Amino acid sequence: MNSAEIQIQFPKPGQWDEFDLTAIYQDSDGYTRTERCTADEIPAEQAPAMQAVVAALVGLGEDWQAVQVWARLDHVLASWPISEDGPFEMAEAISLTVEAVNEQGGRRIFTPAQYQEFTIKDPAAVAFFKHFTTRYEHE
Repeated sequence: MNSAEIQIQFPKPGQWDEFDLTAIYQDSDGYTRTERCTADEIPAEQAPAMQAVVAALVGLGEDWQAVQVWARLDHVLASWPISEDGPFEMAEAISLTVEAVNEQGGRRIFTPAQYQEFTIKDPAAVAFFKHFTTRYEHE
């Protein structure tokens, strides 16, 4: 499902426990669905994966604070370096694109090409993404 995405807005940059999450995806009939939830509505079993996203955002440092994040399912090399003896393997991962602000009012977009930690290979992060973007897929 290439068009699925999760958008996370942080109304108070740097305060990671307060956010709004919007999942955008297509159901099995091809209709676009959007679902919104707040930090308080994240299921307990999904909380560790959200913490992995926050950990990646903290890597921006104090100069830049995330205000919005776009998360998409991606496929990346499973391991590096690639073995010369056999085929390479791909794995699912979550790619983050981050809009951040600084104290002077500057605004900037950060991508996985700039920050390796914005590609999250943790299976829990992939499960988190799928939890919110495949709810109506089998109805």
